[in-house]
Amino acid sequence: MTKAKFPMLATMDGDQARVRPVSPVRTDRFTVYIANLRRYEKTAQLAANPKAELCYTDDDHHQVRITAVASIVTDAVLLKEIWDANPLLRAYLRTPENPELIIYRFEPKDVSYMREWALEYHVVPFKND
Repeated sequence: MTKAKFPMLATMDGDQARVRPVSPVRTDRFTVYIANLRRYEKTAQLAANPKAELCYTDDDHHQVRITAVASIVTDAVLLKEIWDANPLLRAYLRTPENPELIIYRFEPKDVSYMREWALEYHVVPFKND
């Protein structure tokens, strides 16, 4: 995950899967935080169905897949930590009170890993804190 940095995020748009690259603003083990704007399509998709999957693929084609449930972060202390640690958020959104800003927490339900050409995924044991 550290080498790949930018996972693909899959959400559902009704009965159609939608996938796009995202840039996490924080990662705590397998819990991933992603900034979003309210006007983006994934906002409505995650509101309708918070189940999602993140897939990291590094330059060697090793994969980490995180099956997760998304929720909106409301904890003021955590939001400030994320804001303070991300110069791009500050540059583009100017203030943490920007009404367009949403930070999602993707809480893992299942995590799997596959080395390139291994042809099967292996479950990664983890504990949600």
